[in-house]
Amino acid sequence: MAEPMQDPSLHTLDAAREEIRRRVRAIAQSETVALADADRRILAADLVAPVDVPGHDNSAMDGYALRYADLNTDAATQLAVRGLVLAGAAPSAWPGPGACVRIMTGAPLPADTDTVVPIEATLETGAGAACRVSIPRGQQHGQHVRRAGEDIRAGSVLLRAGQRLGPAELGLVASIGLAHLPVFRRLRVACFSTGDELAAPGGTRNPGQAFDANRPMLCAWLARLGFEVLDLGVVADDAARLEAALASASRRADAIVTSGGVSGGDADHVRAIAGRLGAVNFWKLALRPGRPFAFGRIGDAWLFALPGNPVAAMVAFGALAREGLLRLAGEADPPEPPLLQVRCESALRKRPGRVEYQRGILVREPDGLWRVRSTGDQGAGILNSMSRANCYIVLDATRGDVAAGESVPVQPFEGLY
Repeated sequence: MAEPMQDPSLHTLDAAREEIRRRVRAIAQSETVALADADRRILAADLVAPVDVPGHDNSAMDGYALRYADLNTDAATQLAVRGLVLAGAAPSAWPGPGACVRIMTGAPLPADTDTVVPIEATLETGAGAACRVSIPRGQQHGQHVRRAGEDIRAGSVLLRAGQRLGPAELGLVASIGLAHLPVFRRLRVACFSTGDELAAPGGTRNPGQAFDANRPMLCAWLARLGFEVLDLGVVADDAARLEAALASASRRADAIVTSGGVSGGDADHVRAIAGRLGAVNFWKLALRPGRPFAFGRIGDAWLFALPGNPVAAMVAFGALAREGLLRLAGEADPPEPPLLQVRCESALRKRPGRVEYQRGILVREPDGLWRVRSTGDQGAGILNSMSRANCYIVLDATRGDVAAGESVPVQPFEGLY
């Protein structure tokens, strides 16, 4: 294997992630929203359960509620049936020695009963006051009973601050009777592209210009993450205009996401201006594509300056900016799509020295196994490769070329975008 190319000025991906985690803290402001409006919001305070769930012992089956002590151990037991308890009824009295009650799923157990026998395991005879049921031997004490508080105990912390709310969490909240929740306010993120070579989609472009793909792409991604997006358009490669745009964005937003102008060219002003207005913590990554990436702060706003090539911008955003912004928005432990080891059907070119995100197509073959193949050309400007891909093939810094048939880590896009 070839020796990795070393560049001491490059931040490793792990080091960059750790620095962002160390520096970024959640915004302080929160608001109260109705349960119906809380999906995908981030909880701003620990949620303590005010009640037990279930609130009372209840039946897990349609059947008969009885005292286990009334059952014979070596033969079937005949019990008188004293009434019916439906779900939603108030708790009732014990039916008395040698008796049971028919009970429906979710109905409260009568006092002193402790066991439920499913209706399909029994034989009922007679009717009215003469109704009796035969309970076969072999029942277990406490079977088919849901105990009060077995799901949630009053006084326990149900959800922690920093947790993103989804259908399961909202169901839990509803189960303890709450209709409103404290959540972090929506993060405000300013987004703009830089470059004289960019024209706005829908307009005209001069010879040598390209339509701006990065800003619509990044604004859509930011909105999907639940942020309030300030679309500031395209800013020309003019130092004064860029400085004014960055200064204005820092006053209006919690974070700034830019694309372009962060390399080392004569017209790349973002890093230098950010350094004058605030601080740049690092700006070059051992990442391909995505090497030029500046992270820093301007005023009270965090800056995530992405590369100008569209694929590089998407890779760098997903690998670094996404997590940093989610932490800033209040999410304590943002989930990352897992890395799965699968067989690669394509031979891949790779030089050691940088972590590389290649675009792949992950498919499940007829034999039931998952395999991945390359989308083809891996150039940082081939945005079509992102549209055709459904995963990244993530190759670590020490890895070289990959032969067809080798195992590689893949990161599915599902959950990342």
